[in-house]
Amino acid sequence: MAIRLPGFFDLQVNGFGGIDFNAPDLSAAQVGEAIERMRQTGVTRSLPTLITSSLERFVRNARILADVANPAIAGIHMEGPYIATRDGPRGAHPLADVIPASLDDFKRRQDAARGRIVLVTLAPEVPGALPLIEALVASGVRVAIGHTDAAPQQIRDGITAGASMATHLGNGCAQMLPRHPNVIWELLAADDVVASFIVDGHHVPDATVKAMVRAKGTHRTVLVTDAIAAAGSAPGQYRIGGVDCVLADDGRVSLPGTPYLAGSSLTLDRAIGNTVRFTGLPLEDVVPMATEIPARYMGMAVAGHVDAEWDINRGHLQILSVTTH
Repeated sequence: MAIRLPGFFDLQVNGFGGIDFNAPDLSAAQVGEAIERMRQTGVTRSLPTLITSSLERFVRNARILADVANPAIAGIHMEGPYIATRDGPRGAHPLADVIPASLDDFKRRQDAARGRIVLVTLAPEVPGALPLIEALVASGVRVAIGHTDAAPQQIRDGITAGASMATHLGNGCAQMLPRHPNVIWELLAADDVVASFIVDGHHVPDATVKAMVRAKGTHRTVLVTDAIAAAGSAPGQYRIGGVDCVLADDGRVSLPGTPYLAGSSLTLDRAIGNTVRFTGLPLEDVVPMATEIPARYMGMAVAGHVDAEWDINRGHLQILSVTTH
């Protein structure tokens, strides 16, 4: 079935097609190449994402991203460095560069980014997090909770301070959690919080996706890829920043020798198809999760449209062409 969809909007993408936005040798030409490769999967707007790193690395790469004159770049997503230090909740973020939250530190990063940081993921239990959340929201920057080891009350305090999204809910938390009082239940129950999910079949099991989307509601669900350089690439060794990762034959990206995931190789067209199959929702309910809902959350608009072929029996979306205007 031939269909026309709005252009896709990815709020979290660390790299694509062999190109890492966190690499120490990132160039403007590489950014443009990655954006073009993403466009072929239907993405017409995105937030290139910089994870926890040294201030020097962040400043260099934020300037490069900010200076690329491509309308597909809707801003920068800063994920860390104000996150949990413990293995598990910290994920693939390097421990040496995790620091307490500080408005002065953020201002240095925002100045380097030419004011283009529009979304920050942090852990509300980190020292200094609550006043920083308030300051960011007052300045128009969206704040998401992620890579956290917070207790329920700390989650509630972060939401009261202005945090309004859960970054890749179900991930970026401890491998083992208390059965009932935990970060996942708390964020699922928060009616004022939008939740993003990595629906690749690895980050969150099929049935869990179905239950979480049902709990959150289609209008508060956002699909993201959390893609690294491995997305759109062959299985093998990759890096995100200074961290080695392995893309397996089944599409899973992980830290070598550990059970920990390290971003994904997902594309948004596949995320849409997976979500339809996992949840049983119709395509018309799922597409907004990758288009209008993330755009509306950011106070922005979708761009262009995607012509595709939808195989309803397989739950497969094949991109035919993408128009960015």
